Amino acid sequence: MNPRGSRRPLTARAHAAVAARISPGALAVDATAGNGHDTRFLAEAVGATGQVWAFDVQTPALEATARRLQAAGLTQRVQLIHAGHEHLAAHLPPAAHGRLAAVLFNLGYLPGGDHGRITQPETTLAALEMALAWLHPRGLVSVLAYRGHGGGEAEYEALQAWLSRRGPAVRCLHRESPSANAPVLLLLERGDAPGGCMQEAP
Repeated sequence: MNPRGSRRPLTARAHAAVAARISPGALAVDATAGNGHDTRFLAEAVGATGQVWAFDVQTPALEATARRLQAAGLTQRVQLIHAGHEHLAAHLPPAAHGRLAAVLFNLGYLPGGDHGRITQPETTLAALEMALAWLHPRGLVSVLAYRGHGGGEAEYEALQAWLSRRGPAVRCLHRESPSANAPVLLLLERGDAPGGCMQEAP
């Protein structure tokens, strides 16, 4: 889910960072399936023995994702879930707890869909809490937040406030484009993750 425009550079950065944390056989979640680009990336990254769960509340998003996966021969590695990402724990098997190598969020609206249907701060923050709880100690949460649409700036501000409240429980690699309405990439890991997490200036 995202407005079109400057998606590719930040998406490429997110994918590169996530790929460094994923190995064949890994478990991963696409929290906002959208048109399936991130889902396909994760399915390729986890390999034939891995598993991906892709969430979306919109049927057209799941249909587009299914077509993309089928064209790539990746359907067996992905379970598509018609539910909000805040319900992550209700749809993942208990054995996946503490084992997720990556969780990707692409906030905003569905490209080509209803621009009035956007991700909401309350459900996004609930999903982030859940993602961190299910994350592997060396796992990564990637969040692309888009501020240039109605509600986007408020959601980003809510993310910033949440990070402040979570304090040392979450470490953050923060990349931001220079303009005020540019999208922001947040790379998050658990506070108990081995090693440090760089903080990059905008």
